[in-house]
Amino acid sequence: MYHELGMPDRKPFLDEPGYTRYVVPESDFRQQLRIMKESGMRGLSVGEALAETHSQQPGVVITFDDGCETDLLAAAPALQSLNFSATFYVVSDFVGQPGILSPSQLRALSEMGFEVGSHSKTHAYLPDLDPNRLRDEILNSKDRLEQIMGRRVEHFSCPGGRWNRAVAEMCREAGYRSVVTSRIGRNSSATDRFRLRRVVVQRNTAAQSVLALARGHGLGLLQARQALLDAAKNLMGNSIYERLRSAMLHTE
Repeated sequence: MYHELGMPDRKPFLDEPGYTRYVVPESDFRQQLRIMKESGMRGLSVGEALAETHSQQPGVVITFDDGCETDLLAAAPALQSLNFSATFYVVSDFVGQPGILSPSQLRALSEMGFEVGSHSKTHAYLPDLDPNRLRDEILNSKDRLEQIMGRRVEHFSCPGGRWNRAVAEMCREAGYRSVVTSRIGRNSSATDRFRLRRVVVQRNTAAQSVLALARGHGLGLLQARQALLDAAKNLMGNSIYERLRSAMLHTE
């Protein structure tokens, strides 16, 4: 799971520690892709991975959240150069904002052959919402993106990784084929398609570490850390947890 890519002389979409730690330099991203390619891995979209029944060649699903302009300006060319696919999850109400894909850029990304999914309407934490607001975030984001691109949107990414059964059921009813979370782990043919796992890549993650994670190595420690954070979120609630997390990051 990636977010924005850092490019020379270009400011990130948000300039605050909780966000910029996920901004991976474009040069690092290209190196990470190259080392995966050299190891014999294929870069897949979510749809491609779900449709695949068996392959002798290992693959890794590459996803981007938020819909930043660098999806088109940096990520897409890097992926194309190695014949890699990916899925880009876009927040529909963000489209056209500074630093975010414009409608024409979103269409261009889709026309290049990349898969585009929804990352909700406003990037709200979905488990906190009432049923009407939840429906608005899930259904209307899908409709808006489909109107812009003229293509179906079949995959959904939970903002902040916040997931519950109501989110999964609403996505299923809306016609999505999958839901990805920020739950760390590997996926298999037996994994619930409406609760798929991912591993985030941060700005200082080394290329060899990315390769190891893509192979499913070293996930135990990350899962243990996530369990502690989940316990804190459940104890405090999303709102209090995020305020405390932001304050701690600003003091680092």
